[in-house]
Amino acid sequence: MRAVVFDGTRVEVVDDLEVRDPGPGEVRVAVAAAGLCHSDLSVVDGTIPFPVPVVLGHEGAGVVEAVGAGVSHVAPGDHVALSTLASCGACAECDRGRPTMCRQAIGRPGRPFRRGGRPVYQFASNSAFAEHTVVKAVQAVRIPRDIPLTSAALIGCGVLTGVGAVLNRARVRPGDSVLVIGAGGIGLNVLQGARIAGATRIVAVDANPAKEKTARRFGATHFLTSTRDVRDLLPTGADHAFECVGRVELIREAIDLLDRHGQAILLGVPPATAEASFLVSSLYLDKSVLGCRYGSSRPQHDIARYTDLYRTGQLLLDELITHTYPIDAFPKAHEATETGRVARAVLTF
Repeated sequence: MRAVVFDGTRVEVVDDLEVRDPGPGEVRVAVAAAGLCHSDLSVVDGTIPFPVPVVLGHEGAGVVEAVGAGVSHVAPGDHVALSTLASCGACAECDRGRPTMCRQAIGRPGRPFRRGGRPVYQFASNSAFAEHTVVKAVQAVRIPRDIPLTSAALIGCGVLTGVGAVLNRARVRPGDSVLVIGAGGIGLNVLQGARIAGATRIVAVDANPAKEKTARRFGATHFLTSTRDVRDLLPTGADHAFECVGRVELIREAIDLLDRHGQAILLGVPPATAEASFLVSSLYLDKSVLGCRYGSSRPQHDIARYTDLYRTGQLLLDELITHTYPIDAFPKAHEATETGRVARAVLTF
């Protein structure tokens, strides 16, 4: 079958990948569509260290092909969105409703694929850039059939991360002010999360002025090309500042632009060894700096919620897709994403 494989040196579309049958508690999915996220590119450029060879992709949707023993919530033929959380469901963190913190699901990559007789790693417990993949049952979330799979694919990462950061981690309230630094795929979902939450002033900042129209469509009430002018719009600072780029100097700016009792939420991914600095005294007015993994999501609950919001017109999915590419055109999708020409490129099979 076809898939996008990174061998540590180069990325290529191959046609000789094999995937095993699902075991107990697993689901095999025929992937229909997958979004290209910057996290995939971060594996390629080394920002996210990961063992190789690896099948990339982690934001996908498709149709259930087969289920292993003990799986009852989905069946062959069901449409599903895939999450990256291979949570165990039994540890203390899962029991507290924090599957993103499951210690059995972090840093334990599986190898359900083979190529040329050698095992191949699975990225983010998902590997959506393959025609077929095997995931833990908890990762396959059934969705209504009337949702296009190209749009549903984006729920599994960009929406869960961006909207989830607003609703689950920051807990933005009606009337709050929100600053979003970076209007890419994650930033756009933060913007619409803030709109859904009822924030009244939503300021988007991106160096590319061409992103203004899309940012406003997703919820921005104001758009700036630099953080220098944020204080003109929010004189006392923002209640919530989301850094969606992954640059340490922007993390510092997010903190500096907070109002009293404000919180900076870090969503961008800088290099693993990057260090950020800030004035300690700037936090003493009850300000907070919050990390956020995967939107502090509970995928089985949140994906169902987001599909409902999509069907009522509150959550934008179709509008996130700038361009679709067949899987064989991965290099074009890669280049378009890396240069910032697309909000989300979606690969189709």
